[in-house]
Amino acid sequence: METRTEIIVVSTRQQGQSALEILAAAVPAAGRGYLRQLFKKGRVRCDGQVLTADALLQAGQQLQLAGSARLAELLAAPRQAAEAAGVPVLYESAELLVVDKPAGLAVHGGAEQTDHLVGRVQTLMTQRGERFAVAPIHRLDRATSGPVLLGKGRKACGELGRLFLRQQVEKRYLALVQGRTAPTGELASLLPAKGKLKEARCGFRALRRSEQASLLQIDLQTGRQHQIRRQLAAAGHPLFGDARYGGPCPPALPRLFLHCSRLAFVDPFSGAPLIFDSPLPAELRVFAETLLGAPIP
Repeated sequence: METRTEIIVVSTRQQGQSALEILAAAVPAAGRGYLRQLFKKGRVRCDGQVLTADALLQAGQQLQLAGSARLAELLAAPRQAAEAAGVPVLYESAELLVVDKPAGLAVHGGAEQTDHLVGRVQTLMTQRGERFAVAPIHRLDRATSGPVLLGKGRKACGELGRLFLRQQVEKRYLALVQGRTAPTGELASLLPAKGKLKEARCGFRALRRSEQASLLQIDLQTGRQHQIRRQLAAAGHPLFGDARYGGPCPPALPRLFLHCSRLAFVDPFSGAPLIFDSPLPAELRVFAETLLGAPIP
């Protein structure tokens, strides 16, 4: 049974590689024999023309694969293996990986922290036979959930890191804070970072408010450690579940109420706009709706 056409964009790292090599990287669960048959049957096209396996491609070109149930299974196999390894994959290309980090899992390990996100991802890459190292381009606190961007190899990490330095990445959070906030606002202050005081800025919009609590959508403009938690606590509205900064910690809330709900940027390798929306985890949604007495949008 035919399914939708699959699109594979050639990245800058794959510039000059053969169509077979690019397809093998995109469908790692498939054998080379199966992929060669796709070319022989004319099921792989580029710019409307049937491709041969040895055709050399340029960055930005798109391979169109005639979909099938078997191809869909092969494309899904790496993601299923990743989820089984505790790495929920939102997106993957030759240069980058975006995973949905759960609360309670640290991005990096420590002296007493052997289970962490980078370790899980690196183990997954090793199992696939990938030899490059992966590294996070930004971080989320251990208690915060949401999408995390990782780069594959030093060159990719450098290019992705420059997106953050140029502030070309949209980072949006959802936070439940104590008290009734203004409908909208901005927070700007100096926060200590690596021995210096650095500017910290974010904007917020209240999605739901009561005298007890406000559910905020926060657009982060800088990325200082614990920035959202510290700035809102200083403004008199600490986060629920944040004992460190004076927030209320009711027994019904099992964790810090802070979730990264959107990560968006333009892929510097393919030029494609990428948007990753992560819904509010069920335990946070239930708590907020109960406390505010209204459904969460």
